[in-house]
Amino acid sequence: MSLPAVKAFDLAPGTTAGSDRPLFIAGPCVIESGPHVRALALQLASWGRELGLALCFKASFDKANRTSLRSYRGPGLDEGLRVLAEAKRESGLPVLTDVHEPAQAERCAAVADVLQVPAFLCRQTDLLVACARTGRAVNVKKGQFLSPWDMAHAVEKLTASGCERILLTERGVSFGYNNLVVDMRAIAVMRSFGYPVVFDATHSVQLPGGAGGASSGRREFIPALTRAAAAAGADGFFAEVHDAPERALSDGANALPLEDFPAFCRSAAAFHRLAREAA
Repeated sequence: MSLPAVKAFDLAPGTTAGSDRPLFIAGPCVIESGPHVRALALQLASWGRELGLALCFKASFDKANRTSLRSYRGPGLDEGLRVLAEAKRESGLPVLTDVHEPAQAERCAAVADVLQVPAFLCRQTDLLVACARTGRAVNVKKGQFLSPWDMAHAVEKLTASGCERILLTERGVSFGYNNLVVDMRAIAVMRSFGYPVVFDATHSVQLPGGAGGASSGRREFIPALTRAAAAAGADGFFAEVHDAPERALSDGANALPLEDFPAFCRSAAAFHRLAREAA
């Protein structure tokens, strides 16, 4: 059975979502420092050119949903956007960042090519509308508490507000306490809405709150789940990467080690191609 068609669109010149070439979104969970983000962006951009990737750089200026009040959240909006603008300029990559409040949308849109609505906020109408009205592409992460068919309502809120450049991201669903499971049917369901679907390979192996005051994760399952998602028809792949995951200030337990990124991309792209050829 052939895969349903989705609307292809550019995130930035030369970086297309929903085409025959998969989209990769990668970067650290949170901005730890300007030099760190710059180094990661430049390395990812170098591999992107070498491998011929459609690549978007991701980093958050604030992680507003950390498990503990004591957890590091990020540098904040002003410094974060300055760092992202510098990384974008020097790497040449389009940039994605999280938006947590409607008032942040316009400020973020001045720098970011893609505004991301976090999973816990995917039902927040005012946030979705504010992001849509900026004219930027919007990536909505499916909440861990939400069925894939319920994401049709998020799509409706965006399109009714003038946004047609939409990405939907699968990142697993709550399975008991401190655990997630990925239902690969969600990829087909969300693709049926007509927009590209991204598989979040690293948050899907997260164990929310699994370390007591922080989340844990099982990164060893990233390759298998990524191959399965590609076979199920995913249009893109999201991976938080870090050069030293054991020292990462957020989500280190489920981050992909930076040196593993090229192999991750080659495998995902190969299975993405096979899925299209077999369809």
